[in-house]
Amino acid sequence: MTSESPTAPSPRTVTLQPSGRTFEVAAHETVLEAAMRQQVQLPYGCRNGACGSCKATLGEGRVDYGQYQAAALTDAEKSEGKVLLCCARPLGDLTVQARLLEGLDGVRVRIMPCRVQRMERRDSTMMLFLKLPQNDRLQFRAGQYIDFLLKDGKRRSFSMANAPHDDEFLQLHVRNYEGLFSGHVFNRMKERDILRLEGPFGSFYLRDSDRPMVFLASGTGFAPIKAIIEHCIATGVHRDMVLYWGNRTLADMYAAELPERWARELPNFRFVPVLSEPKPDDHWTGRTGFVHEAVMADHPDLSGVQVYACGAPVMVDAARRDFTTRCGLPEDEFYADAFTVNEPDTVLAR
Repeated sequence: MTSESPTAPSPRTVTLQPSGRTFEVAAHETVLEAAMRQQVQLPYGCRNGACGSCKATLGEGRVDYGQYQAAALTDAEKSEGKVLLCCARPLGDLTVQARLLEGLDGVRVRIMPCRVQRMERRDSTMMLFLKLPQNDRLQFRAGQYIDFLLKDGKRRSFSMANAPHDDEFLQLHVRNYEGLFSGHVFNRMKERDILRLEGPFGSFYLRDSDRPMVFLASGTGFAPIKAIIEHCIATGVHRDMVLYWGNRTLADMYAAELPERWARELPNFRFVPVLSEPKPDDHWTGRTGFVHEAVMADHPDLSGVQVYACGAPVMVDAARRDFTTRCGLPEDEFYADAFTVNEPDTVLAR
């Protein structure tokens, strides 16, 4: 008598509405993992249940919700049928209300080595310039991010601050959180060090439209917004643009000379720096307070614009809530990437 081996669980079928696109999810996969494996382009950010960018509405079927942060999916949202696709594992076939992304043709996730070509310290921020292997390049959209693959199996995620046309080096902006990875960057990393990266990831990139654009950044959230603005400049996008960049002190505004130059040279660009806790020796006479409130003071009606927001989750969440409920911004015209940190330097999304 021979024993039969257990039958592997059959894959689940996910149907996206309103597109009607279908794909299969293996037993060990989340919906998002399966979608990425099969080049089904869905919105996402952190891939760890922290940012809420992959939130969708469950139509038919049931899921194992997985582990996620309560701020990314509230109990009220779960009761309304919301799920996070980066955490949800199907318990059967599913129908999900989720929009497919456009503009990512030709973008494929790759694992590559890179060399630290240059390190430029700006107070508590380090600008890293990474060189890829000769005659090799990474296809990406301005605003996307890469993961460093560390020897302990962990990852650290950072947005690319350069646009695709300027890809001699990949540029990253690393804030010193005094954690394991940023401590390594600031204290032990040397030029010519070799690292491994995987990417590109993320759905934070420029959408086609004729709407004016409001860019909103806090801290190193400036990095992917810098990439998008430089992409706009290089490709001749003439839509009106305004950048609100919030930091605590003047020293934290580590690259202010760039948007200041754009404002001088571009008739369609304005720059509004905002400090929340300026020091007496900053001699600051500009805007103060919460950066998203500065936007609302200047633009009480946002119904006709696109917003691109990047930085601390509290800023991104407040901007999404207040812009849509108080300023008339359509929810589908708010694009965001939240830099979430669980513990010192355990970065879930840039």
